Amino acid sequence: MSQPNRSGRASGAEIDLALFGALGDLAQRKLFPSLFHLEREGLLDPATRLLGLARQEHDNDSFRALVEKTLKLRVKPEELDREALERFLARIDFMQLDFTRPEGYAAVQEWRQEAGRPMVVYLSVAARIYGDICRNLQSAGCLDDESRVVVEKPIGYDLASSAEINDAIGTVFPESRVYRIDHYLGKETVQNLIAMRFANPLFGTQWNQNHISHVEITVAEKVGIEGRWGYFDDAGQLRDMVQNHLLQLLCLVAMDPPANLDADAIRDEKVKVLKALKPFTDDMLGRDVVRGQYTAGTIDGQGVPGYLEEEGANTDSHTESFVAMKTGVDNWRWAGVPFYLRTGKRMPEKVSQIVIHFRQQAHYIFDPDQRDLAANKLVIRLQPEEGIALEVLTKDSGLDKGMRLRRGPLHLDFHSAFPKTRIPDAYERLLLEVMKGQQYLFVRRDEVEHAWQWCDNLIAAWEDRDEPPRRYPAGSWGPVASIAMITQDGRSWYEDY
Repeated sequence: MSQPNRSGRASGAEIDLALFGALGDLAQRKLFPSLFHLEREGLLDPATRLLGLARQEHDNDSFRALVEKTLKLRVKPEELDREALERFLARIDFMQLDFTRPEGYAAVQEWRQEAGRPMVVYLSVAARIYGDICRNLQSAGCLDDESRVVVEKPIGYDLASSAEINDAIGTVFPESRVYRIDHYLGKETVQNLIAMRFANPLFGTQWNQNHISHVEITVAEKVGIEGRWGYFDDAGQLRDMVQNHLLQLLCLVAMDPPANLDADAIRDEKVKVLKALKPFTDDMLGRDVVRGQYTAGTIDGQGVPGYLEEEGANTDSHTESFVAMKTGVDNWRWAGVPFYLRTGKRMPEKVSQIVIHFRQQAHYIFDPDQRDLAANKLVIRLQPEEGIALEVLTKDSGLDKGMRLRRGPLHLDFHSAFPKTRIPDAYERLLLEVMKGQQYLFVRRDEVEHAWQWCDNLIAAWEDRDEPPRRYPAGSWGPVASIAMITQDGRSWYEDY
């Protein structure tokens, strides 16, 4: 049962957390720092224990020292409270384990014996061994009816492989105890998108085709492959980013109001959006979809190699590092409203944002030269700094300006508005919800499969056309064709960074 922390908030329930892949990049970069912040905020139940599992050899002391070193690198010095750190490290045990060999799991069961608390299994490992780990845990008697499993993307390479992985997990864990992470859903701004849409009549009554002209979703990365060639060249930007992150954001923008905030009520509405996504016909591919691959260029004044020049590169690769597309949602709310999606690597800025473009007033009475200003925009920024801005038009100040208009934001910048409040990392919120047994921030199996079905159809159409991706220099906003795609509709990408 959840206990109140020192500030009166409900903490995570008492659990045993077994982290498979505890020496991996995700665990060291995100999971242990996030768990430490939960400790620091008093949100870990006093009885909760953490078990790190990996193939490499460590004992408890050396692993705790490694975690401490990681925290000193990842956590701001002023937030690295010594008392909290000592409490946190004391919770941690380590176990060396070959994840695919069933006989090693007896040691996990021994660690678990007489614990009297639910076990949460976090799989920060390759998806191909999810099934092995789940079955081995079950065979060793480590699991019970309250055990949960957390799995990371990518869940498969396509619909068929996704179904195979989910089937393997599902033989051990029912859907009600499977937590599929998309870390974007844990961001503060994404939570505020739900609150803003469904708690404010100002937006609720305007959120349809009568008042919104189009929607943009951009997820841009400055980094390149960063040593992930083996994975990324098989996946590409569509599988890596569109199938999960961008489609999840699209669902949150486009879904109808759920009956309540229960997990399945929210996820039912997201599935309806995925089912209503327009499929791409052959003639739409050349007009409404752009694939790109970066060439050598400059980022922050430093030269960087092209995709085909990265270490270990296959110089004949046609894998895309950039995708832009125009799609739509075929239902009454969004009829005729285009959704423009864009994501790429080696962009000039790291930015994730949603821009809602409202329609212009039907009757315009101001300077005709300023008519292109006369539309409101709602800008929802997820990174680098989370915030929400509503662009409105007001009269320009000054006796000589007459009724000249100026555009300005009504701005909620979380860092400025709450300067003494640390914005939690998405993984902090997600880990806390897993501990509480709440699924509303996690992706249900049918969401994953409908997203794969839509992406698989697009990938199959690409393969039929057999066209190489268009080139764009690193440090640019993608191929020129992606700009032409949106300007053919008389619009442009929002890039007021």
